[in-house]
Amino acid sequence: MLRIAVCDDMPEGLQSLVLLINQYLSDNNLDAEVTEFSHSDGLLKAIGAESFHLYILDIVMPMVNGLELGKEIRRLDREAQIIYATTEPQFALQAYMASPLNYLIKPIEKTQLFDTLTLAISKADLAAEQTFTVKTTGGLRVIKLSEINCCEYRSHSVIFSLTKGEDVASRTIREKFSEYISPILKDRHFLQCHTSFVVNMRRVELFVRDSFTLYGGKFVPIAAKQYPRVRDTYLDYLMAKEDGQ
Repeated sequence: MLRIAVCDDMPEGLQSLVLLINQYLSDNNLDAEVTEFSHSDGLLKAIGAESFHLYILDIVMPMVNGLELGKEIRRLDREAQIIYATTEPQFALQAYMASPLNYLIKPIEKTQLFDTLTLAISKADLAAEQTFTVKTTGGLRVIKLSEINCCEYRSHSVIFSLTKGEDVASRTIREKFSEYISPILKDRHFLQCHTSFVVNMRRVELFVRDSFTLYGGKFVPIAAKQYPRVRDTYLDYLMAKEDGQ
């Protein structure tokens, strides 16, 4: 399901924009969740634990303005689509620091917004909604791939570190770790960087020769013998993101 975040500190502007977005979704029969934020702080807190496919941001807001908000979103997620919707045309050049898809001037023309939404959705990575089912001691647990920071093989069990800070442990597995985790590795965002670790490259904040550091501070080791392959795969992933693939 498509997830859209809309942030505008002006209630009338926020509601007007959401109404147009909902009209577009209805006209195109799209399944989506639209979340409203009246303050940039609320959105910043939300993206620490979850991600959105599309962000529509005002520019002039108190405390953290839309320019800073867009840069923080881009730091956390290279793949998200960002659209600015503002009354202030003079910030357009600065806004491109966050690589937005478009910069719309209020009052927003419906056709222009709808065309921009069509383009944004065509670029959105909806594959992130794929899931993986884990057999735990408490029963079956279905986890969205987008919520996984990394997977660790430990004491014949697999520990799934999730973006919201939770760890989910599987029951004892009999197959090899690489075999167990193979469905996740089919997703291009995931990379096995060590015999006992798989990392979600979307969650990487820092890459050095012997480890990845994930958002939130978790370290994931890189096996020395696997470093050339890991380096090339990760750099290819980053280049593909820059090209919008």
